[in-house]
Amino acid sequence: MNIHSTPDTEFAGNFTTSPGPIEQVRYACALGALTSVIAIEAAIPITHCGPGCATKQFHALSGISGYQGGEFHVPSTNIGNKEVIFGGADRLDELIAATLKVMAAELYVVQSGCIPGLVGDDAENLVKSYQRRGIPIVYADTLGYRGNNFNGHETIVRAIIDQYVDKAAGANPAKRRGLVNVWALLPYQNPFWRGDLTELRRLLEGIGLEVNILFGPASHGLDEWRAIPTAELNLVLSPWLGLSIARHLQKTYDQPLLHLPALPIGARATATFLRAIAAATGLDSERVEAFIASEEKQYYHYIRDFAHFYSGCTSQYRLPSEINVVGESAYVLAIARFFVGDLGLNPGVFVITENPPDEERAGIIAAFRDLAPGVDATPVFEPDGHKARALIKAHPRTGEYPIVFGSTWEAAIAGEIGAPLVEISYPVTDEVVIARSYIGYRGALQLLERTYTTVVRQSTEENPEAAGL
Repeated sequence: MNIHSTPDTEFAGNFTTSPGPIEQVRYACALGALTSVIAIEAAIPITHCGPGCATKQFHALSGISGYQGGEFHVPSTNIGNKEVIFGGADRLDELIAATLKVMAAELYVVQSGCIPGLVGDDAENLVKSYQRRGIPIVYADTLGYRGNNFNGHETIVRAIIDQYVDKAAGANPAKRRGLVNVWALLPYQNPFWRGDLTELRRLLEGIGLEVNILFGPASHGLDEWRAIPTAELNLVLSPWLGLSIARHLQKTYDQPLLHLPALPIGARATATFLRAIAAATGLDSERVEAFIASEEKQYYHYIRDFAHFYSGCTSQYRLPSEINVVGESAYVLAIARFFVGDLGLNPGVFVITENPPDEERAGIIAAFRDLAPGVDATPVFEPDGHKARALIKAHPRTGEYPIVFGSTWEAAIAGEIGAPLVEISYPVTDEVVIARSYIGYRGALQLLERTYTTVVRQSTEENPEAAGL
């Protein structure tokens, strides 16, 4: 958890998937990262792709990921047979010009999809022609067949930094003490990203930092993006997502990088997280400790009351003793550490679904060591939902009461092994998520509420006498 220097690597990474078709895939194509642009206040994506691609990507990520909603006004070329034969650059030129006339924005992000990539449209040079006229516009190569929306997100962020932020920064931008860039959750893919980023801002400002949160309602929009080069530190809160961005900023603006692989859930992890970033930025330790003490006082008051249920209802309800998690690595790791390290559950099966780059996998595996003193786990990288289900079903358990944290698709396997299901990963169709957070002190309490409400409800449905009904 120390600041470290790392070499710059190719940001797209090397992605592998299971051979053949994938059942119940847990991500979108690279074009789906248009949601990352939508998550930036006053930015508009312009998509150069086939008919309906942009609409399908947005509604897949917003609609079946907790019904998040969001502003969806995305111009698209909707190219067809004519453009496949003759090229679609002229149609894109026409669309960009029309968009500039009718849609006001501070930044426009042009994204190419599969068809322009296959036919060889030179969208990049077309966008450069607009840039030379002073238009705030960037180009991102998000061809759907080159990867998923995770590396599409990193492609878009790099494009905005290199083509927009860097021009605004000028030469040798002065660093602002106490300002931190935060690279964490993938907008819309994670159903709780809005609430989690809001809570991250509250925590970091609580110990005296300024924060560029960059996405969502907790961000100040493009003002924060333009301030990226002036930050004194890049904080990566993920096993891998955002690392290539932070490494690029380290090389470009000589900004140090602090990589904390696990999102903090609960008092123990959150205090460790706050102290680590306080040490990295040289904050006043008295202020940091005062904030931690204030938060912990409230947190443990609620935990004390929860403990009456947790210790006194084991005979009344089937409280889980084994945890299984299926989802993106950031949440799988965070939830595993909280329930194994803080609540003492035994590790079951941990399935990582977003297909991270090969070069980052060893680091992800290492992050699952020491979930609790002397307790390690080894995650499985598997984007195929059918295979994830088989792994959970085949896991040996004797005398264990399992619980499953995953997506709506895990309902079937949870039913097969008699486990409650808490939906925490894409797709989420049985939950409506607005501003909920599961990280930090407050988020951990919400996670406990949601988890044990599910446990109690299932127990009473199976045995009404457990609730005295």
